Amino acid sequence: SSEADMSTVTKPTNPGSDPRVSAVFADIRATRGGDFINNLWHCLACDPTLLENTWRDVKAVMATPSRLDPMTKQPIYTAESIANNCSYCIQSHTIAARALGMSEAQHAEFLTIVSLAGGMNHLLNGMQIPIDPEFNHDQQT
Repeated sequence: SSEADMSTVTKPTNPGSDPRVSAVFADIRATRGGDFINNLWHCLACDPTLLENTWRDVKAVMATPSRLDPMTKQPIYTAESIANNCSYCIQSHTIAARALGMSEAQHAEFLTIVSLAGGMNHLLNGMQIPIDPEFNHDQQT
């Protein structure tokens, strides 16, 4: 079976016919500066409220200027997607980081850090070592 057959929702055949969906799709296009609407948004269009809420949250965190630049946000999102085993987000946010200029060497370094952190997390979870008092946020000045 193909990935399209594995979806748990039915992708609407004409989502743009709903004015609420059409408005979200227009905002996605404007925000991203292109015509492409990926499968996630098409499938979320099965419930316009879910689509609106999800896009609002994604736009607020990932597309709104903040203290972290977009090139930093995308690998963070990808790392969390790796930790949660979300192939869709791993692919889409890696592509987004590359579109923002992430080089092959930077991607390799990113994967090295993710691999190191994952291994260290497993060691520390297994060993259950107490956290150093110096790492307590309240002790920082």
